[in-house]
Amino acid sequence: MPGKFKNKHRIASARLRNWDYGSNASYFVTICTKNREHFFGAVREGIMILSEMGKVCNDCSLAIPQRFPFVILQSHVMMPNHI
Repeated sequence: MPGKFKNKHRIASARLRNWDYGSNASYFVTICTKNREHFFGAVREGIMILSEMGKVCNDCSLAIPQRFPFVILQSHVMMPNHI
């Protein structure tokens, strides 16, 4: 399927073909930093120490259900280069 990138930089989709991603269901979402930069903090002696930006991201993640009442945040994990 030709698109914006003329089939360059394309990877196979991990999405289920016939699934309606707008439906109510449990979803696992991962957001990664560019170039795997440790933007959100660092792990020291097995404990995640959040950077200032990591604290902001963590607070925003916890606030998602307040902004979107239909969302139930069961859990989230902050890592140095992804959430």
